Amino acid sequence: FFYSSSACVYAADKQTGPDNPGLKESDAYPALPEDGYGWEKLFSERMCRHFHEDFGLETRVARYHNLYGPACAYDGGREQAPAALCRKVAEAVLNGSDEIEIWGDGKQTRTFTYVTDAVDATRQLVQSDFSDPVNIGSEALVSIDELVTTIEAIARVTLRRRYMLDAPQGVRGRSCDSGLARAVLDWQPKVSLTDGLEATYRWVYDNLRARQASAQPSATEGGGESSRGIARDDQP
Repeated sequence: FFYSSSACVYAADKQTGPDNPGLKESDAYPALPEDGYGWEKLFSERMCRHFHEDFGLETRVARYHNLYGPACAYDGGREQAPAALCRKVAEAVLNGSDEIEIWGDGKQTRTFTYVTDAVDATRQLVQSDFSDPVNIGSEALVSIDELVTTIEAIARVTLRRRYMLDAPQGVRGRSCDSGLARAVLDWQPKVSLTDGLEATYRWVYDNLRARQASAQPSATEGGGESSRGIARDDQP
């Protein structure tokens, strides 16, 4: 039985500063996870452990750290920060805006894991004989501001940043210690943040541009203006 867990199981009092040294698997206890979602994940990890110990069920548990990549959610409220920021930058480019809205002050930090790296790690974990929870994540700590700067470089724009200090921003700093994954799975991420963000941004941009083009009235529909200009090949 494979269980998809989350870095939200980690104790909140170990994530109060942006310079997080890296959360090890043992840092989930004493338990103080994110309310609701984090408790559900941590409790389900415990259930895996008990079913393994009491009934001999083979279980594998991956604690994912902020997965992203093409085909991920990028709007609707369930998107991760990389996809959300890719969307905001792409919208600014498509709409001719010079501003981007950022939740928080931009100094909060995270590590982000590209989807193909997560898939590789998951396959190796399932094929292993290791039943305890394992972090699946990158150790490259980055601030939200640095994330925006990287996406701006990919899109070849510089935007004015409007910080929403009263918006949700989660813990102050969350980093991944992937030492256990290296030791038991011989795994570490291969895709750099820049390469992963470039693929993600281009996918989000293409989807937004196609959506925008489909919403434009064509000349034959009485709009009086061709939609060809929306569909031009100007992807940054």
